[in-house]
Amino acid sequence: MRKLFGLVLAVGLSLGLAACGSSAPSPSSSDATASGAAAASEPLKVGVTPVPHAEIMKFVADKLAPAAGLKLEIVEFSDYVQPNLQLQDGQLGANYFQHKPYLDDFNASKGTKLTSVASVHLEPLGLYSKKIKDVASIGQGATVAVPNDATNLGRALKLLADNGVITLKDGVGTAATERDVTGNPKEIKLQPLEAAQIPRSLEDVDAAVINGNYALEASLSPSNDALVLEKAEGNPYANILVVAEGHESDPRIVTLSKLLTSPEVKQFIEDKYKGAVIPAF
Repeated sequence: MRKLFGLVLAVGLSLGLAACGSSAPSPSSSDATASGAAAASEPLKVGVTPVPHAEIMKFVADKLAPAAGLKLEIVEFSDYVQPNLQLQDGQLGANYFQHKPYLDDFNASKGTKLTSVASVHLEPLGLYSKKIKDVASIGQGATVAVPNDATNLGRALKLLADNGVITLKDGVGTAATERDVTGNPKEIKLQPLEAAQIPRSLEDVDAAVINGNYALEASLSPSNDALVLEKAEGNPYANILVVAEGHESDPRIVTLSKLLTSPEVKQFIEDKYKGAVIPAF
């Protein structure tokens, strides 16, 4: 009888505790809701390179974000590596400086898990020179600086090939490396350099292939100063808004994506850059 009484008492206590638990609000659910609300109200820290990304982002922050209830904290970088590493580490909530081929290569080589959420603009890659006036004037044995990162190197080689400076292996396209150069009649010396350094080296080489944003930072006008420019039609190198995988549905990211691809931003890009930067939406 004592054993039976103990068993009944234990079952009763268990049912009582279960009933109390089911009638009380779930702490984890409440905490998750509070955490999500707090995150949505916190400033979104976005990494950018100065031109045109910071300028476009500042336009959004000043003119569009307040009415949308979005607070932005803009962090400027002068290179293409730290904005991705800091995004992966959680020091940034998003970044805006790169195109998808570069992002794909970065993920593959660094083991990062970053993803695109919006295409914003295209910066045509161009060939510039302080010494010659047109591509035909490139001399025998001339030195041409090109970006040294994998995707922009292939892009630069394709630009040179499209304009008759070199020839590339059939079908290689923007995946080209120096090993894919099959014809170099003027014995051009290709000098790979970090993309950000190339404008400062323009005086030291005969010509240089420069990314659009770095050309603008160096007060070069792609539409006026470039000997040749990439074609915009069918170009896969639109610059994108990027987040760490799993953060695509963050309300702040969703709002920023909409603002960056709004008619107001399209008009701002067209008015300010006059073809040197092209809306990609």
